[in-house]
Amino acid sequence: MAEDDHLTNLVRSTLRSAGRQLAEARQAYDDAKRSAQEDLPVDEQGQARIVCRRHAERRTVRLDEEGRPHCLDADHPDCQGCIEDIADGTVETW
Repeated sequence: MAEDDHLTNLVRSTLRSAGRQLAEARQAYDDAKRSAQEDLPVDEQGQARIVCRRHAERRTVRLDEEGRPHCLDADHPDCQGCIEDIADGTVETW
């Protein structure tokens, strides 16, 4: 009985791990696809490498379906400028 419980726990743990890895791979693929559509360089996880205008620092960011960084503050003028730069293809990257 204890052996069956151990095997069941091992299978569950392995399936959970595989599920997490699959979700991470899907997310990396989606991130890279969106970044490529915007013609931006990406890191190993597929996130766009941009220079944040608001914080004046290098960042890797996920882009949403409309090509906007996930860190976007729609009310901040620097963030609005970043969106315009991404759309124009002039955003600073690294």
